[in-house]
Amino acid sequence: MRNYLEKMRASRVLLLVLVCSFLLVSISSSAFAQANSDSDTPADSIPAIAAPAQVTDLKAFDTDNDHGHSITIEWTLSADDGAGAKSVISYRILKSESPDGPFDSVGLEPLGANSHENSSAIDRNSEGYFSDNTDYYYRVEAMTTDADIFSTSEIVGPVQSSGQWFNSGLITVLIAILIFTILTMIFVQLAKKGMDLYVRPLAGIEAVDEAIGRATEMGRPILYVLGLGSAADIATIASFTILGRVAKKVAEYQTELNVPCYDPIVMAVAQEVVKSAFIDAGRPEAYKDDIVHFITNSQFAYVGAVNGIIMRDLPATNVYMGKFFAESLILAETGAVAGSIQIAGTDEIPQIPFFFVACDYTLIGEELFAASAYLGREPELLGSLKAQDYAKAVLLVSAIVGILLINIFPEYGETFKSWFEVID
Repeated sequence: MRNYLEKMRASRVLLLVLVCSFLLVSISSSAFAQANSDSDTPADSIPAIAAPAQVTDLKAFDTDNDHGHSITIEWTLSADDGAGAKSVISYRILKSESPDGPFDSVGLEPLGANSHENSSAIDRNSEGYFSDNTDYYYRVEAMTTDADIFSTSEIVGPVQSSGQWFNSGLITVLIAILIFTILTMIFVQLAKKGMDLYVRPLAGIEAVDEAIGRATEMGRPILYVLGLGSAADIATIASFTILGRVAKKVAEYQTELNVPCYDPIVMAVAQEVVKSAFIDAGRPEAYKDDIVHFITNSQFAYVGAVNGIIMRDLPATNVYMGKFFAESLILAETGAVAGSIQIAGTDEIPQIPFFFVACDYTLIGEELFAASAYLGREPELLGSLKAQDYAKAVLLVSAIVGILLINIFPEYGETFKSWFEVID
């Protein structure tokens, strides 16, 4: 009986605990619901955050005095530019080929800016390229700190870009060309009047007479290689002048000359150059048509043939002047093995190190062109060479002055630097 009463008492206690728990949960849920109902208000009653005032007076027009591919966009600033809760912090410019879109972003300007130049390079493969004489439409968005809150202007267009006769961004280039042209004309006239214009001696050219004399004493030929360029290449044209000087000395010293050619047109020009040189030396009868001869226009077949000539004839002097490529070191190393004095010159920068280490004398870069003026002594060549020297001096002095101004007087240095800016 006692056990039964104890079980009944335990059951009542458990039932009381469950009822109290249920009441507590119900009270808590009601309070939470009441709190939410007090705090939540209908969406219509929440004041929406307004977008900033849009930009006005939007205009788009072709950029003046440029190379084309550029359109300028101007607008009146938003009334909320940098002020108040709806503060505009930037302006996004969008462009489309149709007023109905889609519009793509082409630029971003900071607050306070009221214009943007949408431009691209002339190269069709450049990023952001767009064509001249094509209709485009623009609009400007006033952006806030929240990327989702902005205002959009009205669409303006169509507008087209086009190039003008005068590109104001290249004024610096125009001034440089005018100065160089004036210097060239002055020095050409001085050379025509017989003034002895100083040209820095070139060791490689000074060695030509010595090398020809050595070949004469040894009774061995001189090999002259014009390279693999065409008759239209500047390096080949400069080489023709040097060939004329070498051929004249060869005719005077009665030494054998061998000129194997890679290009048929180059061969025809070289024949006339050598023939004229023999006539100028007073020995036209010594000229032979096979002095200048064609081998092949296959690069390494030509190189193999020339190497065969070097190893068979063992020339006393090898002259490599013109445009050379991968064959430069092959030719120079073969000549070194044959024990020849070697003089080389090319405008192909990657090949200069190979000539430099394997030849006795090397004309570096533009020295090849200076050599033609040094040997030819023609007024036009000398005048342009002296003009280049003075132009280099002006650029060097300008660079030194600019460095000093930027480091000592930065405000003047920036102004000085702006004089040399080129805007394409």
